[in-house]
Amino acid sequence: MVKLENILEWGGVKKEIIFLILSGLALIGSIFHFTVFGVNLTWIPIILCGIPIILEAIIGLVTEFDIKADVLVSMALIASIITGEYFAAGEVAFIMRLGALLEDLTVAKARAGIEKLVRLTPRTARKIDGTKETVIPAEQVKIEDILRVLPGETIPADGVILTGQTSVNQAVMTGESLPVDKKSGDHVSSGTVNQFGSFDMKALRVGDDSSIQRMIRLVQSADAGKAKIVGIADRMATWIVVIALAAAALTWLISGEIIRAVTILVVFCPCALVLATPTAIMAAIGNATRCGFLVREGDALERLAAVSVITFDKTGTLTYGAPKVIAVQNLYDELPRQELYSLIAGAELRSEHPLGKAVVRCFTETEAAEIPCSKEFIMLPGKGVQAIVKGRKVLAGNIELLSAEGIVLPDSVKNQAEDYLKNGSTIIYAAVDGKLSGFIALSDTIRDDAADTISRLSETGITPVLLTGDNQGAADNIAGQLGICEVRANCLPEDKLYQIEAYQSRHKQVCMIGDGINDAPALKKAFVGIAMGGTGSDIAVDAADIALINDKIHQLPHLLQLSKRMMVTIKCNLIFSMTLNFIAILLAITGILNPVIGALVHNAGSVIVIINSALLINWKKK
Repeated sequence: MVKLENILEWGGVKKEIIFLILSGLALIGSIFHFTVFGVNLTWIPIILCGIPIILEAIIGLVTEFDIKADVLVSMALIASIITGEYFAAGEVAFIMRLGALLEDLTVAKARAGIEKLVRLTPRTARKIDGTKETVIPAEQVKIEDILRVLPGETIPADGVILTGQTSVNQAVMTGESLPVDKKSGDHVSSGTVNQFGSFDMKALRVGDDSSIQRMIRLVQSADAGKAKIVGIADRMATWIVVIALAAAALTWLISGEIIRAVTILVVFCPCALVLATPTAIMAAIGNATRCGFLVREGDALERLAAVSVITFDKTGTLTYGAPKVIAVQNLYDELPRQELYSLIAGAELRSEHPLGKAVVRCFTETEAAEIPCSKEFIMLPGKGVQAIVKGRKVLAGNIELLSAEGIVLPDSVKNQAEDYLKNGSTIIYAAVDGKLSGFIALSDTIRDDAADTISRLSETGITPVLLTGDNQGAADNIAGQLGICEVRANCLPEDKLYQIEAYQSRHKQVCMIGDGINDAPALKKAFVGIAMGGTGSDIAVDAADIALINDKIHQLPHLLQLSKRMMVTIKCNLIFSMTLNFIAILLAITGILNPVIGALVHNAGSVIVIINSALLINWKKK
């Protein structure tokens, strides 16, 4: 059929629609024997709709010897014109061009994900040579070079920190919602973002060997390895052409009437067969859109029907991706829980750290009190904050911050904190006036609809799997609450990719659901990729076949059921269209049908196919 690239070269989809409108009006006018300057109006659809189909068929045959449905369509058009059956030729050209447009509209997709990943690649680096600092292009960084990274800058190479303390946003690589504190001796990856303190590092992996460049290659290779589903009409085209030609030739030889042979070619023209798939897909896409899904690949729903495993990212997909205070633990009665919470919130009020902002947000949402103002605020990168709140010196941060002030954690406090740490929580310890006073536990929270969604998916025979860059404790905790049995923790982008490859090598088609840049390779590699459109990164959305616009995952079971129902509809359409065609052929062989009536009969079949597909728009499993 006419490809979308050609449509765009002719001036866009709008021009294609205009051609179809003109062709439709011309066909209606020809029924009433209208002419323009004595020329039959049916030549308008023949020229506007038929010639591109014939050219596409010739190019496919000559360049690739590729026999598709448009070969039979072209033969029917040419035979109808030669025998003077112009209305039949125009009608067939119109209906086939309409089907081609519907098919192209479902397949069209902008592929910008790799370009956006490339834009994440650091452009410059600060090279340190003794006391001299020089800004150089990132691609000129060499192994063993000493680099300086300032707050807010993207780390230009993989390496190890030599001096300095900071917090690094590693979401691009691991998908973790919270920045990770780094100090001397810790490793950092290119493409991740330094948030607070400056540090000096030694480059260990540079250029094409760096983490961000490996990520780009993973996305490219995963995309190239995903096979596209070929249209059923094109898969059957060779046999259809052979059968049609043989039937037409035998009928002509036996009856001696070429009109019967032409009628066979017209009724065998696979209009309904070509329309069977794209019309059902378009209707199902309309249904999915109303449920919050943006289907970006035309055959995504067709592939989704064959999925048996769904792999979930954790942060931002099954959870909200934002830390929340789940516990405030005071250690002595003289400083009540709410007072301790108030002092910590006051100390964090001016903090730029996501954990500090989370404490302030949660205090505002849950406590019936105002946050006290702070004085002498000091941000200590990689450790925490210090401030004077209500006249009291407050420290809030990690164990290193307390140790620097000579405050030792008793084993009893360590044991209390350990219970939260095992479940993937983050701890902020607090000291007031030089005395350990308690701690706050923060954790990502599970989406309200996650447990019900996992349960309904399991009931349909789908196997849910958790793939996350978080630690094993956090992963097991979330999986246990949701009833997910298969868990893979500490996954880098390539690990998620390999896990999906392992499932698909065992003939288990995988649907990957994620939201982060680190999920992009897996979304590309999976049989079907679904991205969280609300909280997800643009790169993840571009890598996916489907985007969940409102992030409400409770509609996922409906989407899976819809895809299966769509395939049932497509199969019914195909069986009906082929049955109708063979009946029409028998009538054409016996001379009961002429080309015009034959075209009307088989186009009536096309209308029935469209109506049957349209029922999917409002379909919902009872």
